[in-house]
Amino acid sequence: FLNAVAEKMTGWSLPEAAGRPMVEIFRTVGAAAGESAETTAELAILQIRAMHLPSSCLLIRRDGLEVAIEESIAPIHNREGRKIGAVIVFRDVSAAQAMARQITHSAEHDFLTGLPNRLLLNDRIGQATIMAQRTKKQIAVLFMDLDGFKHINDSLGHPIGDKLLQAIAKRLVDCVRAADTISRQGGDEFIVLLSEVQGPEAAALMANRILAAVAQRHSIDQHDLHITTSIGVSVYPDDGSDAETL
Repeated sequence: FLNAVAEKMTGWSLPEAAGRPMVEIFRTVGAAAGESAETTAELAILQIRAMHLPSSCLLIRRDGLEVAIEESIAPIHNREGRKIGAVIVFRDVSAAQAMARQITHSAEHDFLTGLPNRLLLNDRIGQATIMAQRTKKQIAVLFMDLDGFKHINDSLGHPIGDKLLQAIAKRLVDCVRAADTISRQGGDEFIVLLSEVQGPEAAALMANRILAAVAQRHSIDQHDLHITTSIGVSVYPDDGSDAETL
């Protein structure tokens, strides 16, 4: 038996599903690492034992689409206590998972630029220092403050100022490697984490590259804007051993 919701979620109607192997109708895979959870579900059904599939389980519909589900299997007993069947209960948790991801992202990223915020940056600096200890490498932290940004906000308005911050954020991301982190601290302050450098000279070269990138003209809403930035550089472990000190 399948109820109406199960028919809709699996893509199988009850007349089509009747008589087919259970695992053909209820196909699942583990979402975490692409591992198959089908044998787990099949064994539970064959053995008729209670169990919960992993929370990262995906239901593979008849048309091949994957749906994130939470699921449990419970045995049915007759009056003598023998197991004579099983009830599978599952629900679509795609929307709940998407909402949880959005909440997590919002808590760790700046709303204007989408860059990591101070919370996520501190965590990444902590991870980078641990890795640097193991590999005997250095990391660098570059603290940026835009020069004269308040004048642009006051003269052209905050919407233009916001677009300028977004444009600068994109240029900063283009300057660094994927392993590095650009963070907006609020206002016109940014921090760049270079996860691995070959000493202060390498950090200075990156600072110069950023100075040149930011100084190039920004064309925003028929305005050609020119702005510069000041950068302070610290290197782990010479200048500090934790995020706040650096």
